[in-house]
Amino acid sequence: MLEPNGPLPPEIYRRRRALAIGVGVVVLALVVWLISSLGGGEDNPEADAAAATSSLTSAPPTSAEQAEEKSADGDADDSGRSGEPGNAAPGAGGSDTSGLESSSASSTSGESTSAEPVPAGQCPDQSLAIKVGGDKPTYKLGEEPTFTTVVTNIGTAPCERDLGSGLQQVLVYTLDGNQRLWSNIDCYPQSEPDVRTLAPGEQAVFSVKWSAKTSAPDCLEKPEPQRQPIGPGAYTVVAQLGQLRSSPEPFNVG
Repeated sequence: MLEPNGPLPPEIYRRRRALAIGVGVVVLALVVWLISSLGGGEDNPEADAAAATSSLTSAPPTSAEQAEEKSADGDADDSGRSGEPGNAAPGAGGSDTSGLESSSASSTSGESTSAEPVPAGQCPDQSLAIKVGGDKPTYKLGEEPTFTTVVTNIGTAPCERDLGSGLQQVLVYTLDGNQRLWSNIDCYPQSEPDVRTLAPGEQAVFSVKWSAKTSAPDCLEKPEPQRQPIGPGAYTVVAQLGQLRSSPEPFNVG
């Protein structure tokens, strides 16, 4: 800083300069504070409320229902069925029944038929497993496949169940499951009761032969030409007892 010159003593000039600098600093601080007070630091309640509202989402619950089909046994020009309690029955492709699993009723083709309720005191569906398979994985065109159904008590206590052929159902579908081709109860829906007592782990085995022709419910009331021989290709067979349905087993024709 230059040495002050003038008629007054130098101390006077130094004091004036110090005072001017101090005033300038105070004014600058006030300007900064005023700008910061007016320009920011305040909450925006409306903006906060909008942000909180936009963050809310909802996911409506969904539900799914499975169709159920009635089960039984028999066919118009097939040989019928036979069944005795026993051990494993081979399924299509040589699989055995050691991997039996229970499954709830569901319609592979999307159709739905009513299933008779299980009478009180009989084995509930949850205590049983059902599996079906052909006697071989591939059949010649025109050959009549034999399907074997195995019902197993997977519960921990003995129980009885009516296994009459009218309560069992064996169905054949196209490989994609979209078209139902045949059921053993289409032509013979009625049967005599066949109540079996199954110990835990015990199996009841039944067989039915298919004429390799299509059928529809109440086929006896329809002209025979409506039952057409199936062509070569891949198909699946499914067994059902009450509301209990097996996994589809593939087989080939041709």
